[in-house]
Amino acid sequence: MITGYGVSDGKIRSLSDLLAQKEEAVWIDLLRPTNEEEKALEAALGIDIPTREEMEEIEVSSRLYTDGGVSYMTALIPSRTEADDPVVSPVTFALTGSRLLTIRYEDPRVFPGFAARAQKTSMGCVNADTVLIGLLEAIVDRLADVVERAANDADRISNEIFRQAGGNMSRARDFQRVLVELGRTGDLNSKIRDSLVTLERLFGFLILAADQRFENDKRAEKDLRARLKTLSRDAQSLTDHVSFVSQKITFLLDATLGMINIEQNQIIKIFSVAAVCFLPPTLIASIYGMNFHFMPELSSRLGYPTVIIVMTLSAILPLLYFKKRGWL
Repeated sequence: MITGYGVSDGKIRSLSDLLAQKEEAVWIDLLRPTNEEEKALEAALGIDIPTREEMEEIEVSSRLYTDGGVSYMTALIPSRTEADDPVVSPVTFALTGSRLLTIRYEDPRVFPGFAARAQKTSMGCVNADTVLIGLLEAIVDRLADVVERAANDADRISNEIFRQAGGNMSRARDFQRVLVELGRTGDLNSKIRDSLVTLERLFGFLILAADQRFENDKRAEKDLRARLKTLSRDAQSLTDHVSFVSQKITFLLDATLGMINIEQNQIIKIFSVAAVCFLPPTLIASIYGMNFHFMPELSSRLGYPTVIIVMTLSAILPLLYFKKRGWL
């Protein structure tokens, strides 16, 4: 799907027929384009659109480069962050002299959200560069919201791990759920960090490219560089916060595993105490269970109750001793 936008009065407006209105197009958004759509757009604009395989290359030289006067910048943008299976997918920003092309194969909510807001509110979108900066600012804001939610999830999980449920340590199912939530939060956090790393590189590349794009307009270059430096600082601060959340998730994972070990030790401890308490009565019962003809106690009227009392005391006395020593 290809969507075209023009600009007027600091806002963007949707174009009904992109190919017929290509001269008015300032932002062209390609979402899962087909081969036919790519070829038609390449022929109309005279530029090369990178394929999905090229966008997924991990080398910096394959993600940030200039070819034929067009600056190609690829960054990893997370999508489906509120679902159980968040993904990060490459998004390419191709900046020509007067147009911005965005090529993507996932649909992060920041793109339709920015387009809807920029059509209603004046956001200073007067050319391709300002549209790109506005879109990057929206992406960073969205990442900040996701990082904040991940940090809140980590705090909530921390409260669940260290709460005291009336002294009852039997919480195996809770710990299993906590481990699953920690895994999901940690996975999302790592994806956000990957995205921020690629965005920081993109900002640096775009600052260098601004020198060539605004040779005759120093004021526009100064404004663009100032906004890009602000974005770079915001991305760096988010990266630091993501690192803190990652460390906290690692700590919570270790704490959860420690709680599981404590609970298992409590169970083993109960079985050990029970085995020790029932060992003396078992020994006594084994002795008097032997089938020898000459056993003095067999002819005693008080033999049976005496043995029962001795067996009971031999089970209670170790239990009282353990409790006195604080082992229970």
